[in-house]
Amino acid sequence: MRRYVLPYLWPVITGVLLAVVILFALPEQLPNPFSADSPPTAPQPTAPVVSTAPAVVEPNPNRPAPEIHQAAPLSRDEGPVSYSRAVEQAAPAVVNIYSSRIVERDQHPLMSDPFFQQFFDSRGDDATTHQRMLSSLGSGVIVSEDGYVLTNHHVINGADEIQVALRDGRETLAEVIGTDPESDLAVLRIDLDDLPVIELTDSADVAVGDVALAIGNPFGVGQTVTMGIISATGRNHLGLNAYEDFIQTDAAINPGNSGGALINPDGALVGINTAIFSRSGGSQGIGFAIPANLAHSILDELVTQGRVIRGWLGIEAQALSRELAASFGLQTPQGVIVAGVVSGGPAAQAGLEPGDVLLSVDGQPILDARSTMSEIASIQPGTSLPLTIVRSGERMEMTLEVGERPLPAIPINEETPGQRDSQ
Repeated sequence: MRRYVLPYLWPVITGVLLAVVILFALPEQLPNPFSADSPPTAPQPTAPVVSTAPAVVEPNPNRPAPEIHQAAPLSRDEGPVSYSRAVEQAAPAVVNIYSSRIVERDQHPLMSDPFFQQFFDSRGDDATTHQRMLSSLGSGVIVSEDGYVLTNHHVINGADEIQVALRDGRETLAEVIGTDPESDLAVLRIDLDDLPVIELTDSADVAVGDVALAIGNPFGVGQTVTMGIISATGRNHLGLNAYEDFIQTDAAINPGNSGGALINPDGALVGINTAIFSRSGGSQGIGFAIPANLAHSILDELVTQGRVIRGWLGIEAQALSRELAASFGLQTPQGVIVAGVVSGGPAAQAGLEPGDVLLSVDGQPILDARSTMSEIASIQPGTSLPLTIVRSGERMEMTLEVGERPLPAIPINEETPGQRDSQ
């Protein structure tokens, strides 16, 4: 019987030995069913914070523009060993801002019960027991001898009282000259003598890699200086403001730094510290400042006009993806889709319709919708603007008269995806 079994047993033994050799010699060639990676989950967006508009003094069209001290161009030939001279020059002009407002306090449900009301005197301080005081802190920068102070809109938004404290120990109340929620800038004025003033540099000359110093009042501990570099310029699409052109820096910016100064090694103002990008609430090396050139222009308009005048087309623009471009018969995703037209606005009067594709404005092709809208905002209302559009597959030319952008009816988002840094 052994003679009949052996011919069948030897192939089985040989196959097992061959499989063992392949398993140990070539393990990487074998499939691994447990190596599949699970796709990362996307972070959930933070809900926007809605805030109220602060009280603003009546605009005075006859008020002259403040006289600003322009700094000399920055020398990049050699760097200093210490930045104490720059700090000593700029820091006195950086102030602490304390704003406060009275809000209604929710009454305890038991107080509405007549049984409990009989134990309390309704003639006492009932009017004050249903109110509480909210305080916040931030920073600001004195930019002229007239007492004009630049800060962020969200620092003083809704405040009933604004107190400004200088580095030399002086304190005073400030009045609101004007605010611009869409750029998150505000102008205050204080009435004091011998005010220290900061110089403004040309922020268009700021380059990535330049040394930057942030001066402010983080967490209310007192004036603090942090150092970093300029990480990027022209940052937008952050969802912080309607009009964004931020300078990014890795200089530590923390709660209370809002409205403070971002300066260069010469002590000149580069920008107004505004926001941070952080998942923890503290500084993670990604801070944003409003460029000095933009702050200067907003300052002049708020002082002289009481408001910021911006150009406006009266359309709701939608970004053009490759799929949408192909559906409109376009070879490249260049331009924006007119998703909506404001009734009676400049676009409606010119004949623009929802579904049109806006290709160019004043002969300049539209490469980015947000940047184009910002450029239009800088155009004087009443200016005739040639447009190139595509409608139903046909290329058309038309002329539009730029209107004045109305004040925003809906408050600007203040939290997503970055964070304001005031308390």
